[in-house]
Amino acid sequence: MDKLLIKGGVCLQGEIRIAGAKNSALPILASTLLTHETVQICNLPHLFDITTMIELLGCMGVEPVIDEKLNVEVNSSTIKHFSAPYELVKTMRASILVLGPLLARYGEAEVALPGGCAIGSRPVNLHISALQAMGADIVVEDGYIKASVEGKAERRSYLLWIS
Repeated sequence: MDKLLIKGGVCLQGEIRIAGAKNSALPILASTLLTHETVQICNLPHLFDITTMIELLGCMGVEPVIDEKLNVEVNSSTIKHFSAPYELVKTMRASILVLGPLLARYGEAEVALPGGCAIGSRPVNLHISALQAMGADIVVEDGYIKASVEGKAERRSYLLWIS
């Protein structure tokens, strides 16, 4: 199709349901790790990556509550592990998004290096470089990004705003 031809003069009326966007929903889900409060996220798209991110939060000890419309309530005050295992990370490159929030809130994080990508090379060096520039100690070994930050909580809350 080369163009859309629209004939106007009539007011439009009606309602449509706009689906949530995966590229917005994944960082929002990861950001729930930043607070001990319950966060409710509505209108999540029904996609494999979304359920994988929810599963990733679950494997860290978070107990998300999901309804039939794929609205989710997350309370990360129950988190027990600061690690994102390869079994989940390999299926979704966006798993790297939990690195910053874990590091900001808990001062440590361990995230497996993501697997390959069908659309080409998308390295995670920008995440690593940005966190290092803010004072994080990061080592990549055995297929994991292992990060920590020393110091006062104020320093970690600074990371919260940048991640």
